[in-house]
Amino acid sequence: MAETAKSKKHTVTLDDRKKLVLTGAEDVSGFNEETVSVKTVDGTLIIKGEGLHIDRLNLETGDVSVDGKINAMQYIGSDNRTSKLSRLFK
Repeated sequence: MAETAKSKKHTVTLDDRKKLVLTGAEDVSGFNEETVSVKTVDGTLIIKGEGLHIDRLNLETGDVSVDGKINAMQYIGSDNRTSKLSRLFK
């Protein structure tokens, strides 16, 4: 049985600002040498840097690896801990 979005674990590991490993990725919405945008179970993560390269991408397992000089990381969007149905009836 497939894991639901709530039960997937999301981790970020940054090694020496040169290698970033993510788990819990759902989609890569855009990338170039300066920016990588990854939709995760905890929101969209924007990675900025120089010479960025997606080394490994497996959306079935949610694993993403990015190489290059990483200057900044930022989450955008809100934390979706409440269901869409509960927000509808507020």
